[in-house]
Amino acid sequence: MTDVDASPIEASRPSTVLFACSFNAVRSPMAAAIARHLFGKQIFIESAGARRGELDPFAVAVMAEIGIDMSRHKPQAFDDLEDTNFDLIVSLAPEAHHLALEYTRYNSVVAEYWPTPDPTLAGGSRERILDEYRAVRDQLMARIKKRLGWSPPAATAPAPSA
Repeated sequence: MTDVDASPIEASRPSTVLFACSFNAVRSPMAAAIARHLFGKQIFIESAGARRGELDPFAVAVMAEIGIDMSRHKPQAFDDLEDTNFDLIVSLAPEAHHLALEYTRYNSVVAEYWPTPDPTLAGGSRERILDEYRAVRDQLMARIKKRLGWSPPAATAPAPSA
């Protein structure tokens, strides 16, 4: 598809997106995995944290529930990024947003803050904790679809029979 054929949403869609949170262990890797799942190679997606944490098994579990495997994600900090040329940085935690705003001082990048609850603060039963992670996953899914202009692939018509 050429730019002439692109819809207004596709034409304004960023080509590179960084999702950022506190430790790159829950929210930003979930967002990145969702965006990669929805957009494939249409958008270059990366994630980072203000600091490097350890991948959270609850995040891996709730993503697996929707068919997205993020078990091989390796948390990284902003300083670990090899490429820092992004069109859009989406911060999911205040600490990450401060770093994203620093990027806007030296780079032509749009920084957006999407306040997103930290499900690691949830208590109670395993199911109650998983419900908090699911709520974050579902909130991210909806927000990503809306912001990046996702639409379901067009159904292909069945081949005519002879």
